[in-house]
Amino acid sequence: MFSTNGNNTPRIGFYVCHCGHNIASLVDVEEVRKYVATLPGVVVSRDYKYMCSDPGQELIQQDIKENKLNRIVVASCSPLLHEHTFRVATEKAGLNPYFFHMVNIRENVSWVLDNREIATEKSKDLARAAIRRVFFHKPLEKKTVPINPAVLIVGGGIAGIQAALTIANAGKKVYLVERDATIGGHMAMFDKTFPTLDCAACILTPKMSAVKSHPNITLWTYSEVEKIDGFVGDYHVKVKRKPRYVIEDLCVGCMDCIEACIYKEAKYPDEFNQGLSKRKPIYIPFPQATPMVVLFDPETCIDFKSHRCKKTCIEACDRDAIDLKQVATYENINVGTVILSTGFQTYDAKLSPQYGYGKFPNVYTSLEVERLVNASGPTGGEVITRDGKRPKSVGIIHCVGSRDEKSHKWCSRVCCMYSLKLAHLIKEHTGAEVYNFYIDMRTPGKGYEEFYDKLMNEGVHFVRGRVAEVTDWAIIPEEEQKLTIRVEDTLIGVVRRIPVDMVVLAVGMEPKDDASEIRRLFNISCSNEGFFLERHPKLAPVNTFTDGIFIAGACQGPRDIPDTVAQAGAAAAECLSLISAGSIELEPNTASIIEKYCSGCKSCIPLCPYTAISFKEDIKKAYINEALCKGCGTCVAACPSGSILQNLFEDDQIFSEIDGLLKFAGIEPEKKEVLHA
Repeated sequence: MFSTNGNNTPRIGFYVCHCGHNIASLVDVEEVRKYVATLPGVVVSRDYKYMCSDPGQELIQQDIKENKLNRIVVASCSPLLHEHTFRVATEKAGLNPYFFHMVNIRENVSWVLDNREIATEKSKDLARAAIRRVFFHKPLEKKTVPINPAVLIVGGGIAGIQAALTIANAGKKVYLVERDATIGGHMAMFDKTFPTLDCAACILTPKMSAVKSHPNITLWTYSEVEKIDGFVGDYHVKVKRKPRYVIEDLCVGCMDCIEACIYKEAKYPDEFNQGLSKRKPIYIPFPQATPMVVLFDPETCIDFKSHRCKKTCIEACDRDAIDLKQVATYENINVGTVILSTGFQTYDAKLSPQYGYGKFPNVYTSLEVERLVNASGPTGGEVITRDGKRPKSVGIIHCVGSRDEKSHKWCSRVCCMYSLKLAHLIKEHTGAEVYNFYIDMRTPGKGYEEFYDKLMNEGVHFVRGRVAEVTDWAIIPEEEQKLTIRVEDTLIGVVRRIPVDMVVLAVGMEPKDDASEIRRLFNISCSNEGFFLERHPKLAPVNTFTDGIFIAGACQGPRDIPDTVAQAGAAAAECLSLISAGSIELEPNTASIIEKYCSGCKSCIPLCPYTAISFKEDIKKAYINEALCKGCGTCVAACPSGSILQNLFEDDQIFSEIDGLLKFAGIEPEKKEVLHA
């Protein structure tokens, strides 16, 4: 009945782990061990305090050799953590690793029950089911696929830049795709970085230039990934390059065309400056943009709207770089791995109307103030309110769009520190009285607490309490208009009304609006908050559940620049690890189709979440690409003809496991037959 390395008699070794107190505190592991020893086919039954330790693994290997074991069952914690550990131990002893089976009695028993007797009985049931199941395990072999050494990086902020340079400096080919007209992301908008107050541009622009000039990096800005197919080691990617209406290879960024534009004055909101200044229909996003190439905005250019423009811009370009008939083009590339570093967006302050953003002109977001204090910003670094005055008092409201049941429950991590930084810069630029309204001050990074102390010594006021509202209030003389911040100061237990000239809202970080679309495109998962989900929050923080696709930076969750750079390096290291190995092993728990039973109904094809199933028109049968299949079992359950089988989840294995669970549970034989059917 059974075939195991030429031996028809199953010889099973069973091992139950104490897991310190995690399991043994609620499960009587000694009783479980004794019970399993009485089951048919069990030759060895042991318990050990830590089965995943080296002595625990050596115990299994020794028993396999001395007792000629051909099946192994370990009852311990989650297979997600240690299934690979025990498979390796089994293989080292000369046994096919897929003759091993794992029972989770930590998460499924000891962590969810509070009755020792019930927990022990449930552990026995699960162990018995595993013993019956493992009878029918078959020897499987892993398959390998080669790794294409090229890497695709999506997103050109500091995370994408750092990852691209790390991989390119290792001698590997990198394609960096950025949606905007320039790389740099949010960091390019900042004036200084906390806690050292280094110039953000001084740090970032050398890296941007290095990306542009690196021989191993192909930079495509103003571009988007439109389609991706394939699997780890061999992804086929289609990139859409949107028209700039300028030939990039010819443009040198001289800006003569901008000067020659018939619009004598800039009249359209400048996106990079958060709408605080104007730009023309022809523009360069900011002075350090990379690449330094102009682009046309077809929504505002007269020639695109009415075709009545004199085209003075074309006449001004002595390099014939302008092509107003340019259309989108497409690039098709093959890569082995992908890094997603698509970044974040800031919370829309209008969704918190109590703070008056959009209603009162002198209420700003933190990113707008970043541009105001920047020397290359709309006011040349002068902090001047929209009514043209230099503020004498400024209120900075923390946690706008963070730690709020009505918007986002999570902490955005950077708001406290950048609020302190802006308080310092505003005070430095204007000498104003600055108030920070905070819930809790969070300064956990290197040098952060010292920066907080520095601000306190500079005379910045700190008021602990969530601001209730911002209102306008006229003070005599009447022309001196003030904004009033109403807040309960929880440290002194009174409600305060503080008049200020300017309010800064420390808006939080949130996933981009199209995060769900990107998730579906790359077949990865998102957390409840909408950020991209990592494989494991501690052990695999840059991996996703799709092999070969990694995440870096604030697309995975709120983080500051040092953490973003570190995570980008980790994602790059994961890619280089796969590239250096040259190939990757694929788990064999894949599905396969028995062609003679396949009816060609195609019902399985749209159900596959990994697009692993295709249809062979010549034979009218479905086909599963094992390199793409992740063994989810969806197609197996849906196939009306029963022609799809899945390794490690075959009918004999599943039904035997069910039998093991139902034995001694008072289930009549005829009901078991119904379950089998």
